[in-house]
Amino acid sequence: MRPSVLTLAVALVAASPVAARDLVEKATPAFHRELPNVPGKSLIAVTVDYPPGAASPPHRHARSAFIFAYVVSGAIVSQVDEGPRRVYRAGDSFYEDPGSRHLVSRNASSTEPARLLAVFVVDTDDKVLVTPEQQ
Repeated sequence: MRPSVLTLAVALVAASPVAARDLVEKATPAFHRELPNVPGKSLIAVTVDYPPGAASPPHRHARSAFIFAYVVSGAIVSQVDEGPRRVYRAGDSFYEDPGSRHLVSRNASSTEPARLLAVFVVDTDDKVLVTPEQQ
């Protein structure tokens, strides 16, 4: 439910230095539903708004989370695990397998905002959707 999505937003903001908080993304709950045909699983959607120059700290998602990400507007630079660092533009999508490390997630522009829709398929009992990496 909403606490898990709020945990995502709070964890990302808390992990960043006070002076850099204006350059951090804002996660907003969009949808949450337990899947009636897949017991123990839920579908959670979150919009992630990146102001110009904003970035997420490196993080991991819940171990059970399969994530589909769709760039709604702007452009996002992303690197998952040891894969290539890529720029995804509006209309592009990518995914993260369960247990992946999201090493880079940032707005590709220092002048324009960007928006991402992240859709999680996750164990219903997983309440923490993101854990910042220790640096």
